Amino acid sequence: MTVEDRIRALPCWTGNIDIAPLPGGLSNANYLVKDAAGRHVVRLGQDYPFHHVFREREMMTARAAHAAGFAPAVHHTGPGVMVTEYLGAKAYVAQDVRADLGRVAALLRGFHREMPSHVSGAGFMFWVFHVIRDYARTLEEGGSRKLSELPRLLTLADELERAQKLLPIVFGHNDLLPANIIDDGHRLWLIDFEYAGFNTAMFDLAGAASNAGMSDEESFAFLTAYFMKEPDEAIRRSHAAMQCASLLREAMWGMVSELYLDAPGVDYADYADENLKRLEAALENYRTKYGMRT
Repeated sequence: MTVEDRIRALPCWTGNIDIAPLPGGLSNANYLVKDAAGRHVVRLGQDYPFHHVFREREMMTARAAHAAGFAPAVHHTGPGVMVTEYLGAKAYVAQDVRADLGRVAALLRGFHREMPSHVSGAGFMFWVFHVIRDYARTLEEGGSRKLSELPRLLTLADELERAQKLLPIVFGHNDLLPANIIDDGHRLWLIDFEYAGFNTAMFDLAGAASNAGMSDEESFAFLTAYFMKEPDEAIRRSHAAMQCASLLREAMWGMVSELYLDAPGVDYADYADENLKRLEAALENYRTKYGMRT
């Protein structure tokens, strides 16, 4: 069965449908489908245990995020497929995030606060330092080309974890690439909940900052908007360290994907190497300001 046949066979359509691929996505395939009832997004994917991705949990979170007012409606779910409302909204790029720090901060603050009342089932926790350590095990077992670098990367992860300030547990998105924030002209929405789970706020705050390429001044303004007061030095240090951890996780995601994924047109090795370069720049900035945490 072709992808188009699979989509046409879904029981949720009204009348005939038109199917067009949606660009983007490093591990999933997305399609825009138009039927008599309107436009919809079809997301195709499977469980990726090596990435801690389980579609049943993603679908639950997408429904919860809609109920909480942060995500499009979910029209249909099935094994490896989810159909959601198409909002016709603009996907953010890095410049959009930097130009809209206040609204993005308010979106995240609301998401973190409201989502625990809507999610259901066993609680999933996303702690980036566990993810990094588990990725290292996966890379060792898979014979990664980066084996020789793993001891250094794990030592770095320990250093960055020690720099974290204790914060309350919230429910995080945990994959704040700019394109996962969309603007319909009236308000902001979040999409793509593969990695969503309980966490501290710092990973979302750091991921949004590092993925958008925020300057130190922009990061300070972003933290101030989120916490609704100027961050103290411990928060600033924690945020700078977590930006490094976010980039380290992104690089190791690419290394693991290089072993186990094969999406058309995606160069996972290049993705990993690019994020390692970004990590080195962020790490130099962090250590210049705060030194090493022993």
